[in-house]
Amino acid sequence: MKPAVVFAMYRPHAGKSGALEKLIARHGPTLRRLELVTERPSLLLRSRNGTYVEIFEWRSHQATGRAHEHPQVAQIWEAMAKVCDFVGLGTLAEAGQSFPHFKPVSL
Repeated sequence: MKPAVVFAMYRPHAGKSGALEKLIARHGPTLRRLELVTERPSLLLRSRNGTYVEIFEWRSHQATGRAHEHPQVAQIWEAMAKVCDFVGLGTLAEAGQSFPHFKPVSL
């Protein structure tokens, strides 16, 4: 299968942005080390309502499935679920704009 780009959105719980940022900082490198994502640089953005938008490229559809089965990835995702909600693109006010703007985030 061909690579696929994903927009992953994480809305931090109150007071949990710092904890979430630490987990996001581990997320990409873990996926890359496990060869689940391509070498294309990922982007991390923040919406007006504080939701983080992580954009990266899976190597394949199969890589997505392998991520769901890998204990190192599961550990990160489980920790993320304690400090954020996984939300859809439609929950962001920017999604209704023709040319949405987001704040870039560097970790």
